Amino acid sequence: MRADGIRILRGAVAGAAAAAVWAGQQPLDKRLLGSGYDDVELLGKGVTSGPAWYPIGLALHLANGALFGATYAAIVPSLPIPRPAAGPIAGLTEHLALWPLGRVTDRVHPAREELTPLTGNPRAFAQATWRHLLFGVVLGELERRLNREPEEPVSFEEIVSSNGHGTIEHAAAAARPAH
Repeated sequence: MRADGIRILRGAVAGAAAAAVWAGQQPLDKRLLGSGYDDVELLGKGVTSGPAWYPIGLALHLANGALFGATYAAIVPSLPIPRPAAGPIAGLTEHLALWPLGRVTDRVHPAREELTPLTGNPRAFAQATWRHLLFGVVLGELERRLNREPEEPVSFEEIVSSNGHGTIEHAAAAARPAH
């Protein structure tokens, strides 16, 4: 149980870090894709209408990343997916599963008049796809590194004899000059 708890905690750290990368790059993708869609704004303005929307939205975004990362870390070892592909697949799966909720956001979000509409917005869809892919890559790699399985120590003999030509004793005996 303790090992699983540590694994999940490390996954949460990886998820929060991946969400921070996502949030940090949003201004760039907003400029490149010409769309004002912003996940931190969506979350923050869903909770407050005041100027504190950004720190609140960022905290919620990081918490969502941590929750996703913890879930990912708990599940990924049992998935029949190569580890390098698991993070991106998880991120894109979440994106495709949740994107239809944009219709709900466009209709009922308390700040819907201030937000970029999502329904039928190909630029916002491209942003969300990019962001989830980036999140998945960062999450997958960080989680894999943080939860790396300990490697078996390699003996000196295995290193020396890895070419299949005997042990170190054999090599040392062959190197002695004959009398």
